[in-house]
Amino acid sequence: MAKSWHEKILVSDKKILSWCLYDVGNSAFATTILATLLPVYFKEVTAADLPSNIATAYWGYASSLALLVSAFLAPFLGTMADVKGFKKNFLLIFSIIGIGASALMYFLGPGNWRETLVLLVISSVAFSAAIIFYDSFLPHITGKEQMDMVSAQGFALGYLGGGTLLFFNLVLILLLPDLTGFKLSFLTVAIWWGLFTIPLMINIPEPAIYREKRIQNKNIVKGSLSRLHKTFQDIRQYRELFKFLLAFWLYNDGIGTIIRMAAIYGAQLGFQVTSLVGALLLTQFIGVPFTLLFGKLAQKVGTKRAIFISLVWYVFISAGAVFLSRSWHFWILALAVGMVQGGAQSMSRSLYASMVPGIQSAEFFGFYDISSKFAGIFGPALFGLITQITGSSRIGIAALSLTFIFGMMILTKVDVEQGRIIASEGIDILED
Repeated sequence: MAKSWHEKILVSDKKILSWCLYDVGNSAFATTILATLLPVYFKEVTAADLPSNIATAYWGYASSLALLVSAFLAPFLGTMADVKGFKKNFLLIFSIIGIGASALMYFLGPGNWRETLVLLVISSVAFSAAIIFYDSFLPHITGKEQMDMVSAQGFALGYLGGGTLLFFNLVLILLLPDLTGFKLSFLTVAIWWGLFTIPLMINIPEPAIYREKRIQNKNIVKGSLSRLHKTFQDIRQYRELFKFLLAFWLYNDGIGTIIRMAAIYGAQLGFQVTSLVGALLLTQFIGVPFTLLFGKLAQKVGTKRAIFISLVWYVFISAGAVFLSRSWHFWILALAVGMVQGGAQSMSRSLYASMVPGIQSAEFFGFYDISSKFAGIFGPALFGLITQITGSSRIGIAALSLTFIFGMMILTKVDVEQGRIIASEGIDILED
């Protein structure tokens, strides 16, 4: 009997399955801590003594600070990983830091708003840094013909994993008294993330490194800085890749702001915790089939067109969010976000990976990460500033539509096929 596409890709390939399972693990942090429970816990518990608009603003500022730190670290870490072959080591180190910070959130209580923000920054930086190395494995575990579907499956399984744990944590919150359910939820994230990191560490080997840097650079810092400087010079040769980064810079700012600020935005509007968590849980589970559908859509219409379709949908989402007044409105928008969020992110990752020279994957994914992080700094910060000044976050939500519109304008200028041809002319790797 002929195997279906998911059997061919996932079941028969241990490396790809292990890679996708890491997304199952770290997505628990993205859903439970970054997007859902910690923002609400901060607003209602640790920062309960602060004015509502000030708490929302502080959350936005801390989110932007985490992105700023991640942006400065990203290219250096990516370069150093490529120079010395440290992709797996760095992924493990930053995963452990993120896991540890998540576990420490168990001890947060009323009045600990400063400690909450500190742990948010530390865990977010570690989460973002680990993703650089996770993403950089994509061109090493599959060919270009399967890259869209493998990337989509990673996001889809991430939605499924993150949504499953979020559902379990919602049950904990409903069943356990006081703050116990919230605190245990943060602890479950640490355990979940740790368990699903193990398969990748066991089953995916460290990719080969540069001949020129293996021989010439004995000092890891000097070698990394030297390679980083050369990459800034070389990136001018990757014209289409650079144009895509500019587009991604813009539209991913809007996507990231929605992810980070949706729960606290809903809390400020007075929606109940169970309604907020339930709606965002809907986003996770809707994201599973729709992310896979975007993988199929990309095969039919092209990856760039699939991204473009998702961005048009996001323009309508950001416009609709301005008029939120009832909890069922929030549920509808959560459904709409779930339809395109995974597709936009997974197709962006695969499109970028298809235009990246494989031997510089971590280095170039460092640029991908710095692009998204520097861009993402402005969305939450602007959202927080507008909320602090006006006392309302509706204007900040409305401004998000511009990031999607300008991103689409630049995306239309990207010649994907030319970018892939340029990427194929990379430097030879050293055979062991």
